[in-house]
Amino acid sequence: MKIEILTQFMEMFGPVLGGSILGRAAEKGLIETELIDIRDWSLDKHRKTDDAPFGGGAGMLMMPQPAFDALDSVGAREKRCIYMSPRGRVMDEELIRELAASDGFVLLCGHYEGVDQRILDAYGFEEVSIGDYVLTGGELPAMVLIDAVARLIPGVLGSSESLSEESIYSGLLEYDQYTKPREYAGMEVPEVLFGGNHRLIHLWQFERSLRITKERRPDLFERWLASHRELTKEEKRILHDVLSEA
Repeated sequence: MKIEILTQFMEMFGPVLGGSILGRAAEKGLIETELIDIRDWSLDKHRKTDDAPFGGGAGMLMMPQPAFDALDSVGAREKRCIYMSPRGRVMDEELIRELAASDGFVLLCGHYEGVDQRILDAYGFEEVSIGDYVLTGGELPAMVLIDAVARLIPGVLGSSESLSEESIYSGLLEYDQYTKPREYAGMEVPEVLFGGNHRLIHLWQFERSLRITKERRPDLFERWLASHRELTKEEKRILHDVLSEA
């Protein structure tokens, strides 16, 4: 997969794309990212890419010319183009899985007040949001999107099981987890995790996921209930207990 990232602040991406899981994925050839500096395409001697919006208003907007030329340099008219924007579709599992199954896409990062609408219209940009809040630019949201997509590419994570059991992708929020030592600051790890009985451990994890999801994300809990998943007799009993509680 190749992701082409158009930005005015290339230095922001280095530590993220080159480190940890993303860095190893790049070394394995599982994902390729190319950074394109929009300023390189500016015709202004000061490499200016922004100007004040027509109609007034605070901030600056990315001008069409540098963006058009930068996008044409990567053949964006023939590719899927995504613009990180708080007014876009909220990023979810469906979108991430769709992107992870593709050959790649183009990411445009706006800054300050955003970009001239003609840029988005000309290239058929999909606007994507990571939440109902506003950041100073699209670079951080782009990194979030890239990280989420990369983790679904086969071979990027060490264990496919860890992905399938993970919070959100399993349909429920993740259960509590513990590591050594067994007791710390007067707090002990639940006894069931030490018995070696994988059936009981699974049931404990299932119950914790149910309770946490019901309490913190009732919307996800209701969606999970509506999916009519196949449950064992023991899982059904646990679900009944959780549902019967106020």
